[in-house]
Amino acid sequence: MDLVIRDARVVDGTGTPSYRADVGITDGRITEIRGEGDGPRPTAARTLDADGLALSPGFVDMHAHSDLALLRDPDHSAKAAQGVTLEVLGQDGLSYAPADDRTLAEVRRSIAGWNGDGSDIDFDWRTVGGYLDRLDRNFGGQGIAVNAAYLIPQGTVRMLAVGWEDRPATRAELTRMKELVAQGMAEGAVGMSSGLTYTPGMYAKDAELTELCRVVAAHDGYYCPHHRSYGAGALAAYEEMVQLTRDAGCALHLAHATMNFGVNKGRAPELLSLLDDALAAGADISLDTYPYTPGCTTLVAMLPSWSGEGGPGAVLTRLADGATTERIRHHMEVLGSDGCHGVPIEWDTIEISGVGSPELAGYVGRTVAESARLRGEEPWVTARRLLVEDRLGTTILQHVGHEENVRQIMRHRVHTGGSDGILQGDKPHPRAYGTFPHYLGHYARELGILSLEECVAHLTSRPAARLRLPDRGYVREGYRADLVLFDPDTVAAGSTFDEPRTLPVGIPHVLIDGRFVIQDGARTSELAGRAVRGTGRTAA
Repeated sequence: MDLVIRDARVVDGTGTPSYRADVGITDGRITEIRGEGDGPRPTAARTLDADGLALSPGFVDMHAHSDLALLRDPDHSAKAAQGVTLEVLGQDGLSYAPADDRTLAEVRRSIAGWNGDGSDIDFDWRTVGGYLDRLDRNFGGQGIAVNAAYLIPQGTVRMLAVGWEDRPATRAELTRMKELVAQGMAEGAVGMSSGLTYTPGMYAKDAELTELCRVVAAHDGYYCPHHRSYGAGALAAYEEMVQLTRDAGCALHLAHATMNFGVNKGRAPELLSLLDDALAAGADISLDTYPYTPGCTTLVAMLPSWSGEGGPGAVLTRLADGATTERIRHHMEVLGSDGCHGVPIEWDTIEISGVGSPELAGYVGRTVAESARLRGEEPWVTARRLLVEDRLGTTILQHVGHEENVRQIMRHRVHTGGSDGILQGDKPHPRAYGTFPHYLGHYARELGILSLEECVAHLTSRPAARLRLPDRGYVREGYRADLVLFDPDTVAAGSTFDEPRTLPVGIPHVLIDGRFVIQDGARTSELAGRAVRGTGRTAA
């Protein structure tokens, strides 16, 4: 064998009690697991002493925004150092494939706050298959830092077929969207995402989404919606997605399944009851969450949807018109815009986490309300200034979550982990660098919300099952050697809201395909990641 990991505490992903064993690896796969007293110990060209360390499957980040980061950053320690061996990209209905020249320019501009403007990237693809191929041949054919799967972004698909108009798709446009989704699934996507509080995807009605989900289901994929509200009407929005996917016969994975804002304080049991009833009736549902209370998105996402019709250029035009901006302010501050989940915006909860323009760096780390007080102006005036001067590229932290909701949802049997990590900005959300060790250290070890074995199962085998991956998610013979070695007594997130880019502690080794990407706590030069393509059936 190539490597034997000796005397590890194997936390195998099943959720059952851990055990002590030697684990042998050959050609990127686990070839032998030998427990104590099970006969002669395996030997190999190389041996790693894992006494005192837990050995688990690699962690799967079910909600990642590394679509361009994986192409520009060969190190990518933000995720590799956490033990993440697979990220799911194409989230929230907006990403870079499929696209044509027009939509590529538009989507680059609209999600610059998530991924940067892409000026450093050679966008030499236009299809889902082309993007996945690019991941495989990146950095001179070496690959990428960690593995990546892809969801077809419904908003980008609508951008291609319909544009930025708030209207139902015509029959021909719907046919075109279904063709694009079918092509993307055939080329290796694992499902489809939506951002139903982001333009233009939010303009789609349920009948349109149902038709697209039927295509996804025909290819054995899943639907991953950022649904229509996480604030006022959140439960109705969850129920809408459950019913829609049941009508389509499609598996459902609820993205960052939170219950936020004051209207939802203490209401997690209502969400879980809704899901339990649907599961008991035969629905195929899973969800992901991050173990923090604040959310993270772009400032422009807070605007009402009507202001986004026509695309980013049209938004800036409206922000230059006094009467229109007053109408936008009224929707946001008084009525509660759909961009802010139907809740009137509270500017003291909106913290600027990143700006595209260096001249605006002084806003970072302050709430909009605080910056407005310093400037002696109303908060909307400050927010409008940021939107215009930063060309819609400003990212925010939104402090509207509830700890009791976070804890209750993470206990659910269909829960998985997702960082929703935006890596851009001067002060990103610490979840980008800390989600997985924070689960293990804070919520499992310190609080006991989950046992270690349960926590690992949530982060490994459950997401692998949702992704239909036949050889990942467990420590088992024949499975890929995507593995994490961590110290259960010390593992913890290093990232904080003040120092968000601090790497975790207590994770000395991470392997992808049997190759060390983290060794003795340091990033190696290995680029062991590849595109992980969907394994579902092709529609007849």
